Amino acid sequence: MPYCVGLSGGIAAGKSLLCRHLSADDIEIIDADVIARELVMPGQPALQEIEAQFGKRFIGANGTLDRAALRAHVFSDVAEKAKLEALLHPKIQSALQTHSLASSATVSVVAIPLLTPILRATVYGWLNRVVLIEAPRHTQLQRILKRDGCSYAIAEAMLAAQLTRKQRLPMAQDVLINDGEPEHVQRWAHQLQMRYRQLALVL
Repeated sequence: MPYCVGLSGGIAAGKSLLCRHLSADDIEIIDADVIARELVMPGQPALQEIEAQFGKRFIGANGTLDRAALRAHVFSDVAEKAKLEALLHPKIQSALQTHSLASSATVSVVAIPLLTPILRATVYGWLNRVVLIEAPRHTQLQRILKRDGCSYAIAEAMLAAQLTRKQRLPMAQDVLINDGEPEHVQRWAHQLQMRYRQLALVL
């Protein structure tokens, strides 16, 4: 069984960048966003459930999910957002645990954007450790706007829907503030690789 590290942090704080630098022959990255996309591929039960609950308008002519339209819809309606989370999150959580514990790597880094202290203590109790990557709020907003091509209002809503940094901190053993310097993240990731390999030896 690998040493399991949960990786989380604020939206657009640099989780994907940190994952790339942490990845190695003996360190496997398991990404909740990748799992989520696989779950809603054409023909998958989750996509059929989304169509049944939210309507055909979120399914494209080629049978794929219109993720941008659905994201805009749920971030403008709290009840609809809760409905989507109730549908997808248990499936994602189960798949993450299955993939992680079955990994043959020395260390399994599980990227979970929506990890919270409550989920850490309940659903994700099998994690050995948690690392957070955070960024200044204005940096997050600019990255969301560039990455998603959404409106400023949607970007603000996406930030507001998450826990604050202060609320996330209690669940973490390692914290990085990503101030925009990629070299900083790379150096820090190298230190974490060594730390997690050492911890795996005494698991």
